[in-house]
Amino acid sequence: MGNNEIRIAVGAAAVTVLGMVAVPTATAEPAACAPRTVTTVTSGLGVLENLAFDGRGGLLVSDGTLAGDGALRRVAPDGTVDTVVDDVTGPGGIVVDGATAYLNVGNTTAAGLADTPDGTIDAVDLDTGERRTVATGLVMPNGLGVLPDGSFLTSRDLGAVGLSHVPAGGGEGTVLRTDLGSVNGIEVDGETVYTVTTFEGVNRLHVLDAGDLTGPVRSIDLPGPGLLQAPDDLTLGPDGALYIALNLAGAILRVDPETGETCRVAEGIPLVSSVAFGAGPGWDPNTIYTTGFDGTVRAARPATG
Repeated sequence: MGNNEIRIAVGAAAVTVLGMVAVPTATAEPAACAPRTVTTVTSGLGVLENLAFDGRGGLLVSDGTLAGDGALRRVAPDGTVDTVVDDVTGPGGIVVDGATAYLNVGNTTAAGLADTPDGTIDAVDLDTGERRTVATGLVMPNGLGVLPDGSFLTSRDLGAVGLSHVPAGGGEGTVLRTDLGSVNGIEVDGETVYTVTTFEGVNRLHVLDAGDLTGPVRSIDLPGPGLLQAPDDLTLGPDGALYIALNLAGAILRVDPETGETCRVAEGIPLVSSVAFGAGPGWDPNTIYTTGFDGTVRAARPATG
């Protein structure tokens, strides 16, 4: 998520290079690594940054442009699209909590380069469409997570990279730590927080304790040349593994957080930016749904037979 202009500009070159580079992985169990079949749900949107299921039959997506303006849109299982909220500058990470969708705003390269703290977290009532700001003072908020105590965690992967924290109920964001590299996607699973870096020579999956976010971190090195993979968003699968969108590689990487074993489960997804397993009416819970900077929502379905 984020730095769309940078990654789109180098995407074509990276794809060419990756075609000549063998990317070794530590093999996970064969069944879990079976290649998935990728199909299109809908296309023709803008630069899609993130996604989250609303639990009521919709897939919410952050739909932006290289100029920064954008919207929060809802995709139905049949691929039809409608707008939930428009006039969103730099839409970023989305988290749905009941009838509320939390959305990062101000996730722009310009803000990251200029260190401009104009980023917010906005709350959208999914019943009424009402939008309000719950957090301010963030610089280029990209990834978003809601912690068990109701507070928020955001990431910044350009400039003074790091994680920021917003107290439960909202307020001013404060920088939490800057020692993890170019952190991007955030996944919260109970008392465990996962985040992944994007622009490192060796990118890493970091595992943090939600109750001690400034404390010790367990890190797993991800395979392949880091700058040619560009890990972006991530999600926890029903099998307990992490699934990571490799933006420039156009692939989904499965990582066992206990053993560190990895494998690619889907490829050929141009500039994939976010991933999530289906949830809610009309969406298959065993299928990984993706967004891409090419404006396409795709479905990576499990192998059959």
